[in-house]
Amino acid sequence: MAAGPWGWGPAALALLLALLLALLLGGARLLRRRYAADGARASLWGRAAARADGVRVLLVTAHPDDEAMFFAPTVLGLGRAGARAAVLCCSAGNYYNQGEIRKKELEQSCFLLGIPASDVTVLDHRDLPDNPAVEWDTQLLAAFVLKHIEANNINLVVTFDAGGVSGHANHISLYAALRYLHSERKLPEGCRVLLLESVNLFRKYISVLDVPVSCLLPTDALFILTEEETEQARRAMRCHRSQLLWFRHIYMLFSRYMMINSLRLL
Repeated sequence: MAAGPWGWGPAALALLLALLLALLLGGARLLRRRYAADGARASLWGRAAARADGVRVLLVTAHPDDEAMFFAPTVLGLGRAGARAAVLCCSAGNYYNQGEIRKKELEQSCFLLGIPASDVTVLDHRDLPDNPAVEWDTQLLAAFVLKHIEANNINLVVTFDAGGVSGHANHISLYAALRYLHSERKLPEGCRVLLLESVNLFRKYISVLDVPVSCLLPTDALFILTEEETEQARRAMRCHRSQLLWFRHIYMLFSRYMMINSLRLL
């Protein structure tokens, strides 16, 4: 039997690795419980455990299921802090002609995340198709988003960053539209934009092990869910029954986006 690099056999090395993994998992879970209990770290309204009662949030997504698959920690974290959130979904998710089904699934998911149907708006414009190969027109999209911001007195917008988390062209189009509004100074005074951080593939699928990494890295807002809140996020995702292919079940188990959101100000 071959010895390991320090004269250890394979069984001893396997045991050592298992112990190290157990220590990492235990430390990550302790940090998660402590952090989630303290509240969100967010420079927008003060550090840990601060309230956000005057914050009116607009979550701008591309498809029904984005709100649960990617943004549930932000929605639940902001709700925990006292903010009121609304959703503007910029397509009906009609790539496979399931748009009407997906609109209903979106309302069910948002209800579980604490957002009533009256605060959920779906754009179904022919020039904003659900298509991973299509980049939406920046100024057309920006006009829709700005109209919604102004009509609802929004002072915080949340959307994807330049990587779109999954690299989807529709996600990246949302970033381009908000960047355009920001750079052209078209947003109302005091309205800020938070962008969901895209992380590498390794971090994306290490689940709770990404908690220490996320806590150590600089960010403008960080939301970490408790185990109970993570299950709430998964229940919201399960509302999207038309989208629950086998790989999305794996995503719900291992993706850090089901429990961790780190965001940066535009």
